Amino acid sequence: MKVRSGGGFRAIQYTLKKGREAGGLFKLYRAMRSRNACKTCALGMGGQRGGMVNERGKFPEVCKKSLQAMVADMQPAIPRESWTDYSVDQFKTFSPRELENLGRLTQPLRYRRGQSHLEPVTWDTAIQAIVQRLDRTDPNRSFFYFSGRSSNEAGFLLQLFARLYGTNHVNNCSYYCHQASGVGLQSSVGTGTATIVLDDLEKSDCVFLIGGNPASNHPRLMTSLMHLRRRGGRIIVINPVRETGLVKFRVPSDPISLMFGTRIATDYVQPHIGGDLALLWGIAKALKSREAIDEKFIAENCLNHESWLQQCERMSWDEITEKSGISKTRIEEIAQIYAKSQRTIFAWTMGITHHSHGVENVQAIANLALCRGMVGKIGSGLMPIRGHSNVQGIGSVGVTPKLKDEIFEALERNHSLQLPTTQGMDTLACMEAAEESMMDVGFFLGGNLYGSNPDSNFAAHALSKLKMSIMLNTTLNTGHFNGLAEESYILPVLARDEEAAPTTQESMFNYVRLSEGGPRRLDGPRGELEIISKIASSVDPTQSKIDWRSMRNPESVRRWIASVVPGYSKISTIGDTKEEFQISGRTLHKPSFATASGKATLHSHSLPDLKATGHSEFRLMTVRSEGQFNTVVYEEEDLYRNQDGRDVILLNPVDIAALNLKHNQTVTVTSDTGQMRNIRLRSFEDIREGNALMYYPEANILVPRNADPASRTPAFKGVVVKITAET
Repeated sequence: MKVRSGGGFRAIQYTLKKGREAGGLFKLYRAMRSRNACKTCALGMGGQRGGMVNERGKFPEVCKKSLQAMVADMQPAIPRESWTDYSVDQFKTFSPRELENLGRLTQPLRYRRGQSHLEPVTWDTAIQAIVQRLDRTDPNRSFFYFSGRSSNEAGFLLQLFARLYGTNHVNNCSYYCHQASGVGLQSSVGTGTATIVLDDLEKSDCVFLIGGNPASNHPRLMTSLMHLRRRGGRIIVINPVRETGLVKFRVPSDPISLMFGTRIATDYVQPHIGGDLALLWGIAKALKSREAIDEKFIAENCLNHESWLQQCERMSWDEITEKSGISKTRIEEIAQIYAKSQRTIFAWTMGITHHSHGVENVQAIANLALCRGMVGKIGSGLMPIRGHSNVQGIGSVGVTPKLKDEIFEALERNHSLQLPTTQGMDTLACMEAAEESMMDVGFFLGGNLYGSNPDSNFAAHALSKLKMSIMLNTTLNTGHFNGLAEESYILPVLARDEEAAPTTQESMFNYVRLSEGGPRRLDGPRGELEIISKIASSVDPTQSKIDWRSMRNPESVRRWIASVVPGYSKISTIGDTKEEFQISGRTLHKPSFATASGKATLHSHSLPDLKATGHSEFRLMTVRSEGQFNTVVYEEEDLYRNQDGRDVILLNPVDIAALNLKHNQTVTVTSDTGQMRNIRLRSFEDIREGNALMYYPEANILVPRNADPASRTPAFKGVVVKITAET
C-alpha cells in the first residue's frame, strides 16, 4: 500500500524495531539520551542538555537517522571468522547495507596486493607500517581526506600533522556536498555558513525549501516546519520530485500531528533537474515587475545592485520558462507569495549544490533573499542544510587545502611553526592526481571516499594506484574492498559516545557543542586522537617540538584551537565549564557583512543550457533514500517513495509510455561515463516528465567528473542518460 505521509506510526514502529536490535528499548533510550551530539545531520541535537534535545531546549526530538546511526554503533563485533570465510572479491559483492550490518570493526586489518583476503594484524604492526611508509614518501605525494563524523579535535590535529608533514593536500567531504554553499555564500554575504539560528525558524512566516528532502534526510526539521504551518506561514517547496514527506508529515512527538498529519508544502513547484537557476531568476524578475524589491536596502547594503537590476530586466521570459520548465504565471504566483512575506528563510540542500553551476545557484538564492532585505534581520536569512553533524566544524578548524590566513598566521606566530605554502588540492583534484600516479598515500579519517566519488570505475582505478591507504572507520563500507592500494590498512575507531574524554562538534547553526563520550562497547577500537598522535609523534619530520603525546587529550588540542581559530576562543574551557557557545560573526540579524566593503554582493548570471528533454534522453538525479545516511545504507527499501529496493530507475509514466516500455521492465541505463544493467524501470508519477531518479552511491558509476569550476563540487544531478530495454 502506498505510503501517503512521512513520520507517524511507522516511525514509532521503526523505533521499537531498532530497540529490539539494540538489546532493548530502554538500552537504546539511554544511549540516545547521553550527553553527546547527534551522530547524523548537523541540525544540532544533543550535547550538555542531553540527547534528543535541540538548540532551543525542546525535548523530545529524535529521528530515524539518529536511531539508525546509534544502533549501528551498538552492534557486536564482526565475527573473526569473517576474514577467512570471505575473500575481498566476495566482499565486493556485498551491498552497502550488508557491509554495515556485519557489525563493528574491532581489530586492524591489512590488505596487500596479491592477497585474496583481509588479514587481521596488531596495532603495533599497523602503526609501524604506516609510519615507515610516510617516512619514505614525498609529503606532496600524499593527501588527507576527512569525514564530518569526527570531532573538531581530531580534525584539527590531523590537518596540523599533515601540514607539518609537508603537504596542503588536506580536504573534507564537503567538497562532494556543500562546498558550493560555502563558496556561494562567502561571495555573497561574507560568511560561508547559515546566517540564522534555529530560533529564527520559529519566527519566520515563509520558508523556501529548495532542492532538498528533509522529511527523509533531516527529519527533525519537520517539527519547525509544522510550527510554521500552524502559524499560518507558507512553505514553498522547489523540487523536481514530489516527495511524500514534504506534502504531509506526521510528527511523532506531537499528538495532533501524529494522528491527523500536518500539511507541509503550501506550494509545490517542480522544475526540471538543473532548472532552479532559471526559476530563481524568474522570481527575481517577477518581483521587479511588481516593484516588490527593496531598492533602498540593496542600494545601501549591496554591491552591484544596479547591474543586477538591469540583468532582471534583460533576462527574457521565454528563456526563463524554457529552461526552468515552469510557466510565467506560476513563477509570478510564487513571487507574489514572497512579496507578501515579512520574514522569509531560504533553505536548500544538494539538489542545489550538485550541479556544474552549483555556486551560481547559491548566489541566486542569496540574491533573492537580499533583494527584499531578508538577510540581516530576525526570522529571516539563508540556511544551507548540512548533512553531517560536524562537517561544518571540520572546515572551521582548518580542514581545507588553504588555511585561512588568520589560522596560518596564528599557528606560525603563536606556536613557532613553519607551515608549507604550496598549493593544496581539493578532493577531486587529489583523486585525479592519484589516477595519474602522482599520489602514493591516502589517509582517510572516516567516510567512504570511494563510495562518495563520481565515476566509480575511475575512483576504483585511481585509489588502486596508491602505494598505501589508511582508513579509520567504525564499520565496513564499499571503500574497504574497492580501489585498494598496494597496501591498505583499516583501523577501527571509537564512536563519538565511546570516547574516554569529551570532544566537540559544530552544528549548522554555528553552535559548538560538547560530547562527553562514554564507556567503550567493545575491546579493540581506539580513539582517533590516540591514533593520530601516535603516528605523528613517530613521523614529524620538522622536529616541531610539539608534545604529540599530550595531544591524545582533547583538552590540549582545544587549547591549540582556541589560540588560532577565529571565533573559537571559548573552546579552551568548554571541558570544565560545559558552556556551549555560538561562533560570533556568522549569524546576521543586522545588515552588517564580513566583507572588505562591509556590504553584500549581488551576482548576475547567464542561464546554462540543459541537455536532454525526455524522449530518448533524460536528466538523472542521484538521491539518498529514507533508510540511508550519506553513503551508509541502513535499509534497502525507500519507504516514502514506495520502493522495495535500490536497483531501480524512476520515470514518469508518460515517459515510460513514450519509450514503449513497461513498469517493472528490466532496462540498461547508459551515460557517457558508465552503464548499469539489470535495472528495474519503475513508474513514478511524482517525478517531473523528462527527468529520472536513481540511488546514490550505487548510480555513481553513471556520474561523470563534471564539477562546478568555482567550488569543485561534482554534478551528481543533471546527468544525461539513455534507457534501453534488455532482451
